Amino acid sequence: MSELKAQLAALPEDVKARLTRYGFDPERLLKLGEKLARGEVDAGVVTGRVEAPGPNEVVTPPAAGTPEYAALEERGAAALRAGKVALVVLAGGMATRMGGVVKALVEALPGKTFLDVRLAEIDALARRYGQAPPLWLMTSDATDAGIREALGARLDGYQVATFTQSLALRLTPDGKLFLDEKGRPSEHAPGHGDLPDALKQSGLLGRFVEGGGELLLLTNLDNLGGTLDPALIGFHLAHAHPVTSEVVDKLADDRGGIPVRVDGKLRILEEFRIPPSFDPQTVRVFNTNTFYVDARALLELEMDWRFFAVKKKVGDTPVIQFERIVNEITSELSTVYLRLPREGASSRFLPVKDPAELERRRPEIAAVGRARGIL
Repeated sequence: MSELKAQLAALPEDVKARLTRYGFDPERLLKLGEKLARGEVDAGVVTGRVEAPGPNEVVTPPAAGTPEYAALEERGAAALRAGKVALVVLAGGMATRMGGVVKALVEALPGKTFLDVRLAEIDALARRYGQAPPLWLMTSDATDAGIREALGARLDGYQVATFTQSLALRLTPDGKLFLDEKGRPSEHAPGHGDLPDALKQSGLLGRFVEGGGELLLLTNLDNLGGTLDPALIGFHLAHAHPVTSEVVDKLADDRGGIPVRVDGKLRILEEFRIPPSFDPQTVRVFNTNTFYVDARALLELEMDWRFFAVKKKVGDTPVIQFERIVNEITSELSTVYLRLPREGASSRFLPVKDPAELERRRPEIAAVGRARGIL
């Protein structure tokens, strides 16, 4: 028996029960730990030919006020009226740079948390289209209880629901289980790439598809620009691809995913996966982690997910945790890349990572909320 396997077998029964409850996969950790111990961990850098997207491969929607825009808007509105759209929000993160609180419960605006604004969004859509789209929040063990308590009577298990992502355990750099000073393992959520599997396992996605649901909008909790928009829903429904990825003009300090061709296939690639032979600055747009996804395509998706080794510290001790990334779905599902604004009341990208950024963003968040009838 390997040392890691022996360590997992020796975990206290209460820890094993908690890990089982949250979908911990010991076999996956053993395989990753063995590779780590042998020094064979995949750094994630792709080995294929990487190229910038062509000039017509990042598209813009028709301008507001044009007949083309009006037709897309009506198509999206019809989908909302028919209950064919759901809003899925990534809400598993703790706001570590805001004091380690549940980010959903941080005040985005005076008297309104991020969660309050998302609820106001679906209420505004209900007033406009006659019914609210389902709002599903992917939580984690760290955020689920607080979010469920805040939702209160709104939480009905389908129209407003939470579903939890899995738990994993941190390892030492040589592939052993990391234990704290009390001899307890260090838990973590293995990234927002949990979403497709966790949503399917919840039963929500299957029920939605069975009831005629067609489209999901996946977006980050803290990006209050990533709202359900009928014209953008109509744009997605009008093309034949299962995924639409929102992108915005890239700024110098943006770090994350960009659309590139890898061996001829256009997909989102995180910058840490890009080989030194390719300059990511040649791609002038940036993925916002907002995706329109055909519900049936996501339900039927079978992926061999890659888990990337991420270096962290627990106190002063270096550890390794393995994470997967939701934008990897673009490697499996054909995707259209839609360039949208990141400024003003039409902004689709308002990320908030720390208190200073939140303070700067509040006027933009309020302007966007008013322009879209949310506030």
